Amino acid sequence: MSLLLIVEDEPDLRELVEHTADAHGYEYAGCGTGREALALARRLRPALVILDLMLPDMSGIAVCQQLRADPELAGTPVMMLTARTAESDRVQGLEAGADDYLSKPFSVRELMLRVKAILRRAPAVAPPAAVCTALQCNGIALDEAQHTVTVEGAPLYLTALEFRLLRTLLLRQGEVQSRQTLLEDVWGMSPDLQTRTVDTHVKRLRERLGAAGAAIHTVRGFGYCLRSATEVEPSRD
Repeated sequence: MSLLLIVEDEPDLRELVEHTADAHGYEYAGCGTGREALALARRLRPALVILDLMLPDMSGIAVCQQLRADPELAGTPVMMLTARTAESDRVQGLEAGADDYLSKPFSVRELMLRVKAILRRAPAVAPPAAVCTALQCNGIALDEAQHTVTVEGAPLYLTALEFRLLRTLLLRQGEVQSRQTLLEDVWGMSPDLQTRTVDTHVKRLRERLGAAGAAIHTVRGFGYCLRSATEVEPSRD
């Protein structure tokens, strides 16, 4: 059974989300501060963190960034909740590493549908033998059916966004992808939006892949291309 960590400083709203999670068969833990959230995440290893942007002790952005910086929690999916509706706030959350973004007020039905979608996309651990060889490059192997990624046979935990980004680059291996194309196809955001979201996530994905990340090449002034690391030395701007 999946465990949801619900981080919300409004007790009534947190209780509503907790009851809804329970009614849908999820285990849950709740708290109202960022420090509590980080401590619970390290202890409980939740399947998903539902994270309010505005917390009394630290921002949801800072909590998300600390989760992504922790090697043992970096692959934990995060859905951010906020009363702010500006696109810039959504972009800020996504750039911090959030997998989804839901504005308040929201319906609990939509919340649960999004929770199910995120958990369905989240990579799971599977033995190397189960990994499909159709999507692979430079020691990286991605199995679409099992939602698994391995690097040189070792399982790698990725967030749902990182998984979609890697899948897109593998499917279009050898083809240069503009930042605008990736923003639209991976994030579902307007290609005209001025943001460093793509660059931030590509940098993070390279770091997660280790030496295999050299397969993601920067095409100066345009975007990215995934190809064998032995072909051309990548630039990292």
